[in-house]
Amino acid sequence: MVSCKVSIILATYNRAHLILETLRSIANQTFQDFECHIIDDGSTDNTKDLVSLFIEQDHRFKYRLRGEKYSKGLSGARNQGLDLAKGKYIVFFDDDDIIHPQNLETTTSVLDENNLAFYCKYDKESFVGDFDYVLNNLQLKSTRLVDHVLEDMVLGHIGFASCTVLWRSTCFSKHRFNEALHYAEEWECFQRILTEYETGVIIKTVLYYNRKHANSNTGEYWRNDNKRVDSKKKAILLMAKNLSKNNRLSIKLYQFFLNYAIHTRDQVLFRSIQRLENYNTIKNKFKFYIYPIWRKLKKLQ
Repeated sequence: MVSCKVSIILATYNRAHLILETLRSIANQTFQDFECHIIDDGSTDNTKDLVSLFIEQDHRFKYRLRGEKYSKGLSGARNQGLDLAKGKYIVFFDDDDIIHPQNLETTTSVLDENNLAFYCKYDKESFVGDFDYVLNNLQLKSTRLVDHVLEDMVLGHIGFASCTVLWRSTCFSKHRFNEALHYAEEWECFQRILTEYETGVIIKTVLYYNRKHANSNTGEYWRNDNKRVDSKKKAILLMAKNLSKNNRLSIKLYQFFLNYAIHTRDQVLFRSIQRLENYNTIKNKFKFYIYPIWRKLKKLQ
């Protein structure tokens, strides 16, 4: 049963020093018909105390510890939020970022006006350190109805970060985040959704500000953290299998996934993807084995 227009899902873990700034940016939205589910993934700092004081003043915010039926991690926390959500629309925000005050007003208006669209995707801007609250007047640079963006999303040509998309709740009626993944979980989940619900609206306007710091999943991935790297490999194989099953694994996507296996020297992943289709089999095997030699030669140049 829909009881509000927007359900915000905010997973958190040990962000007592930052989360209140995020919550204030949500509370200060010009659009007010929302609920915000704060799901704590087992914080060991004073997150609970600070959030409890905050939500006493605003009952649209609800705080819960992640339940035992959900796995530890971002996916489990978000899935709990999805099971609690009662809004017509759903959006995921992070616990250390800042949301433009007109975010919800703009995105809900866009979806209300486009009945064929299942999502509204907008831009984000990164910042380091303290946030500069001098925001320019909001101007929609462009708005376009799009279809068949699945391939561009998977390839990264169109960025679908979890915090930059407002979804119709219908999109999550059959889909949840894979709780075995601890990186690239949104990439894998959104790929499944876009296989089924591909029409949306893209607006070229910054409505979200993400804080850049080393202690993030993305930062750990680029430092070759095994847990994050292994998760991305799992996500790639899951995506390749799903796309193949739905006859959506194009040559371009197939090669994209195989190239990742080649670059990471993962023979198991390489063979698993290769079994799904018979595109350029001999050529790709040659690439896998010649790649280390090519890299050494390139370094000598």
